[in-house]
Amino acid sequence: MVSYSALILILVAVAVLTLLGVDSAVFGQETTQRYLSARIEIWALFYRLMVVAFVIGAVVMGTMTYVVWRFRESHPKNRADITPAAGGAHH
Repeated sequence: MVSYSALILILVAVAVLTLLGVDSAVFGQETTQRYLSARIEIWALFYRLMVVAFVIGAVVMGTMTYVVWRFRESHPKNRADITPAAGGAHH
């Protein structure tokens, strides 16, 4: 069974290839001014999506850092779980 991340990656690749095909067909008869305007809009969209990707990456990395820091073995709240009981014998 294909994982969801692999399926999303495949769908994104198909969408990009479709848009590239449409891009060449649509801008083939454009004037220079409209072509440059479309290029500016495409780059603006690219930069907006990159900002979104970096924000999502920062949130994920922050969450991972918090989880690793919070549940480390040396954390005071977790010390009771790993220290042996005083005077108790293991069977």
